[in-house]
Amino acid sequence: MRQLKVIISGGGTGGHIFPAIAIANALKVNYENTDILFVGAEGRMEMEKVPAAGYRIEGLWISGFQRRLTWSNLVFPFKVMSSLMKAKKILNSFRPDAVVGTGGYASGPMLQVAAKRGVPTLIQEQNSYPGITNRILSGKVNKICVAYDGMEKYFPKEKIILTGNPVRQDILQLEGKRQRGLEAFGIQDNKKTLLIIGGSLGARTVNESIKEALPLFAQAGIQVLWQTGKAYFQTAQEALKPYEGKGMKAFDFISKMDHAYAVADVVVSRAGASSVSELCLVKKPSILVPSPNVAEDHQTKNAQALVTHKAALLIKDIEAKEKLGKEAVSLLGNEAECKRLSDNIGGMAFKDSANVIANEILTLIRNKHAA
Repeated sequence: MRQLKVIISGGGTGGHIFPAIAIANALKVNYENTDILFVGAEGRMEMEKVPAAGYRIEGLWISGFQRRLTWSNLVFPFKVMSSLMKAKKILNSFRPDAVVGTGGYASGPMLQVAAKRGVPTLIQEQNSYPGITNRILSGKVNKICVAYDGMEKYFPKEKIILTGNPVRQDILQLEGKRQRGLEAFGIQDNKKTLLIIGGSLGARTVNESIKEALPLFAQAGIQVLWQTGKAYFQTAQEALKPYEGKGMKAFDFISKMDHAYAVADVVVSRAGASSVSELCLVKKPSILVPSPNVAEDHQTKNAQALVTHKAALLIKDIEAKEKLGKEAVSLLGNEAECKRLSDNIGGMAFKDSANVIANEILTLIRNKHAA
């Protein structure tokens, strides 16, 4: 069995990193002798999360272009040139059979260089509204794996494959994990549990809304598992001090999300593509608070796709402080509504996305070698 070499490039947030790792794991399962190298952006969370998952990673000096005039915009052209040069060096030394981009700053230069060299390339687009980088690159790459119908508005129709979004493998099987989760988080089995996941980097409005609602949760006897992100973690810990012993816990990052989902009765989340995909697979009643700070308001579009199928509740970011706490308490007390949401969201899940994408990558490689 000859060795295959694949570069996977993407990052910036968990929404780009965890699908990338899921694809890497699926490639190793489908073709054991695969050497995988990740390429990310220096200083971003992928430089920590990817090695923790057991893979090597190289960093590019790259960041996004700000919509307002900033100092970082002045150095942006130099970052692009530097990243393109390093991407060429990585390509020359690693000599990949294929390059995969999952979004984020680093995937642009890496895919650009690979496509120009004729290396088989594939984009995995998580969102219902693609970023500018993927739209530009769509004409140059070989295949585009998407999670939503109707993406021919943005990409060449003949390149699109509907695959859904890959997710962390540990969440695919939650059976038998509830008891371990209760023990790990130190919470009780006879109380309702609310899980808050504003995203891997946190979410200010969601965090502030949860802080405001803590007295409501305490009064209702609700347990809280609150992923805050690093920036809000200390504030959350201070806010929780009056509620010690009531099963309210804050975490800057929850690494064992399978345990968190297993114990959760209701989930509050942003509506990033990976979060939505995970919620569908774990069949959790969910309240979505789309971030307004994203391109073309794509999180609202992601959330609306679920709301249309009566598969989730939606609260606007601007209304979250007023409504989120009350809505969470109300939903946790309504078992019939929870079951309806759970059944409907489960029906929207793509169950084998990582394997489907891995097989598309292997097919691209085989076709290249057969040509």
